[in-house]
Amino acid sequence: MDGPAIAASGLSMRFNGFLAVDGVDLRIEKGELFGLLGPNGAGKSTIIKMLTTMLRPSAGSAAVWGYDVTRERDAVRSSIGVVFQDPSVDSQLSGRENLDFHGRMYGMDRKTRAERIAEVLELVDLTEKADVLMEDYSGGMQRRLEIARGLMHHPSVLFLDEPTLGLDAQTRRYIWRYIRRMNGDEGVTVVLTTHYMEEADHLCERVAIIDQGRIVALDSPERLKDLIGADIVTLEVEDGVGDEAVRALSDLEGVEAVDRAGSTLQLRVDRSEARIPEIVLSSSRAGLFIRSVSMHEPTLEDVFLKFTGKKIRETESAGAGRMAAVQSRMRTRRH
Repeated sequence: MDGPAIAASGLSMRFNGFLAVDGVDLRIEKGELFGLLGPNGAGKSTIIKMLTTMLRPSAGSAAVWGYDVTRERDAVRSSIGVVFQDPSVDSQLSGRENLDFHGRMYGMDRKTRAERIAEVLELVDLTEKADVLMEDYSGGMQRRLEIARGLMHHPSVLFLDEPTLGLDAQTRRYIWRYIRRMNGDEGVTVVLTTHYMEEADHLCERVAIIDQGRIVALDSPERLKDLIGADIVTLEVEDGVGDEAVRALSDLEGVEAVDRAGSTLQLRVDRSEARIPEIVLSSSRAGLFIRSVSMHEPTLEDVFLKFTGKKIRETESAGAGRMAAVQSRMRTRRH
């Protein structure tokens, strides 16, 4: 297949007047490990659902592995694997039985199913747990089994929707290892959604940052962080930071920019360690009461703040609230 693994132009999705995805243009290359990063309700999962033919776009176009997601739905579905955000395995079946059922659904013969089950179980280190019922799997083991199931039919593109949601930090890192392994060993193009900044930074070759249904930044994690440049000094202050205080800090030597988000000020500062005493003194003179001061190298959280003016945590509840309201209206109209 010539061309990119995924190409989308002007992709949009509207739910009863609510624009969940707003004119997204996207190109993902073959073999790439690509991330859609943003808070809950930003539109990440809706984009995935359109690309996997679960939702028909309101506007725009998209092709996956060369197949149009609207006109060639069956061909798209044969080319992809999907690991959903919510668990979708049968808890009364063993890991092997879940995989065997999936293979049957894709028309794989008995010999091919057995060989492929052995391969994907080994890939996610579940060979010894193959005949254990899913209800006795831990959360991390279930996610690994779901990833194995998504690979059963040799998909060209694998979609992972929040693959580590709800898992502890150690288990999350184990899942990262398996995602990298299947991307390398299987050569499959991987598209994952996440609201974990560290996850996107660690795994993805490129990241699209999504906010309110739009792509606000797209590049490699390193290049995105290079946009910040200097170190970040974060001041947690009392509520009500005035423009005068922001201007006073912006005028300090070595301060390249000041971003304000509620009671948080983030300063991009050259040679930050040497500048902190002056920053604190200037803040005090401007009438700011500082609760805490911290310093770090640029992260994707800082990139998100730069492009949206908000922390990702602040947009979590707002985005989820908007989607909950839309879903409530849809349920009301159905009844």
